[in-house]
Amino acid sequence: MFTSNDGLCGIGELAEGAGVTVKTVRFYSDRGLLPEASRSAGGHRRYGPEALDRLRLIRSLRALGLAVPEVRRILDERHAHGTAGGEGGALEAAVAGRLREVGSELRALRWREAALRLVQEAPPGEQADRLRLIGAVSVPPSTAPLVRFWRGWLPARMPARSAGAFLDVAVPQPPDEPAPAQVLAFARLNALTLAPCRPGTVQPQPEAHRAAGARGAALLYTGLAEAYELAGVHMRRGREPHPGEALDAFVASYTSAYGVRDTPGFRRRLAGQLAADPRLDGYWELVAEVTTAPGARPEPTPGSAHDWLLAALTAGTGAVPDQGTSPRQSKRRVSPGLGV
Repeated sequence: MFTSNDGLCGIGELAEGAGVTVKTVRFYSDRGLLPEASRSAGGHRRYGPEALDRLRLIRSLRALGLAVPEVRRILDERHAHGTAGGEGGALEAAVAGRLREVGSELRALRWREAALRLVQEAPPGEQADRLRLIGAVSVPPSTAPLVRFWRGWLPARMPARSAGAFLDVAVPQPPDEPAPAQVLAFARLNALTLAPCRPGTVQPQPEAHRAAGARGAALLYTGLAEAYELAGVHMRRGREPHPGEALDAFVASYTSAYGVRDTPGFRRRLAGQLAADPRLDGYWELVAEVTTAPGARPEPTPGSAHDWLLAALTAGTGAVPDQGTSPRQSKRRVSPGLGV
């Protein structure tokens, strides 16, 4: 190669040396990635000795899936600084971006694989329903419908930081490597949050939303997040509801929101209020299915932690909730909520 008197080679020789086609060399030349040294008297392209290394680098970058504009930036940086990475880090930035893209593509493929298995394993009478559910979920799956639902549920004018902190725990992220059952649970969550309200009905709100106001709700939800985390520690260990730090943090979130003191009378009133608040335990049960690996103990959710804490509160006050409004009976209710 490069045996001509002028030290240049033709497009065919360059293509052969790099292991690509003439069409490929022409494509990169036409886009300015592979400059020609000159043209022959007959108008044929001629390339200098440095073209072979440049073409091999282009081929390697394209094999990684980098787009032509990214390849151009890397080549320009290499030419300016004399290294493949360059001082500006164009190569590192392009590779990092491509890794993010590949990760998203892999998650989408894993989701599709689990969804296909879900349909394959379904009894014949359930296949149509499962297809309908998973067909309504984007790939990769998006949590946007769940976020929109909870933004409508949270108190109006609640500070963005407080609302965001709540959404972090209330909205489950789809697993990177889901099992078919987790795909089904997430699809059902998606359908639940997209379901229209019945005509003439208004989504009921917990009493605390009305009584605490926007500022008080921010204090409330911040405190509840801490209480739920503390309760989750006991729940993972299989401990029954009991008084202690978690319950005190739970009650403190309400006293802070309402601006009152923690007294036995307040705890009794709070237990009754929370038992009557609107809920939908089914939402949290689906969240637990999404976030729990197959065969593992169900992960605590804000809903299940709330139930645990309410049971501890009720036992401590000696209150007996009405049969129609206890946490476990409340699955008949039509509106999701924490019971806050």
